Amino acid sequence: MPNTFEPAATGRSKCRGCGIAIAKGELRFGERVPNAFGEGEATQWFHPLCAAFKRPDAVIAGLETAAPDLPDRATLERVAKTSSAHARLQRIDGAERSPTGQAKCRHCKEPIEKGTWRIRLVFYEEGMFSPGGYVHMACRGPYFESTELVEPVLHFSPALSVTDREELKAAMEAS
Repeated sequence: MPNTFEPAATGRSKCRGCGIAIAKGELRFGERVPNAFGEGEATQWFHPLCAAFKRPDAVIAGLETAAPDLPDRATLERVAKTSSAHARLQRIDGAERSPTGQAKCRHCKEPIEKGTWRIRLVFYEEGMFSPGGYVHMACRGPYFESTELVEPVLHFSPALSVTDREELKAAMEAS
């Protein structure tokens, strides 16, 4: 079975990209991967937009066989092509204020000051997303080699308050 878009049969599966449950009947994207625990293949489920950000090549392949009337097809295609063109964009896992001054930026290797914004990173390895550190807001352009960061950073930061989201967006668009 190839990668697929389909309504969720139950509300039990969680998105591999954001970790939020996929509601029953909601459109989901299934990526077929080798089964890590035995023979055959397994399906990893994602919200379609999460998959477009984090697994763009699989989404592009899935769009080739998807129904022409797939909801938000143009958005999924645009996001997947952007993420595919800039491979480091796939690592974005949201933003947060640094709770301590201990973490170091993956780009400049300098400590990230307590209370400042930082972008969380994850790496996709062996069918799983693993935490991969942080990047200063000031280092985001050189690290990601792209300026199109607002959409994925806000998408993967659902726990932020409206005020924090506005402040983060303004900080990212300012420089």
